[in-house]
Amino acid sequence: MSPEVLGAWASLGTAIVIGASALAALVQLRHMRAGNELDALLSLKKDFRLPDLQSALRYIQVELPRRLEDPVYRRELETTGFVDSSAHPELIACNWFNEIGTLLKHRLVAEAPFMELFGRLIVHCWAHAASAVAIMRRTRGESQYADFEFLAIRAAKWIDRHPHGTFPRSLARETLPDRWRETDAKTKEHPIGGQAT
Repeated sequence: MSPEVLGAWASLGTAIVIGASALAALVQLRHMRAGNELDALLSLKKDFRLPDLQSALRYIQVELPRRLEDPVYRRELETTGFVDSSAHPELIACNWFNEIGTLLKHRLVAEAPFMELFGRLIVHCWAHAASAVAIMRRTRGESQYADFEFLAIRAAKWIDRHPHGTFPRSLARETLPDRWRETDAKTKEHPIGGQAT
């Protein structure tokens, strides 16, 4: 065999080794990214369970609509600068959702598993918090909690695509016993204390 042929075979062998190394590196990077996304998702789930955030989420749902009726409360939200989160717990939740929106927008967290865990909650909280955000935007501009808004829009689209979740179609769903369904339906028809629920 001539030196030229041997050189060609050596070059081909080198190219194959380099190609295989590049492929292995891509696979390893993919696994590292998946591991990082899992770590981020687990960290967000851990944060979700923190008492301050749980209280803030409850506050948005239960107290915020009533509190927004107060002009002093609204003026505090409209003020530029520091707003005390002990007086405005909704900010704790808005900040958390805004941070997640930033992570999702920059694809540092995978959308599908996050939306599966939190999508409905995001849409629900945005519906309750949007009025407070609108008040803050009067003086702070449209960028105030823009990533929370982004997150809520993405969550609503995800729910539209998956109205019944992502339960595998190949598995049969269980029929869950709901022994209080009829009783609760009657309570809605004839509410206790005379107020509809």
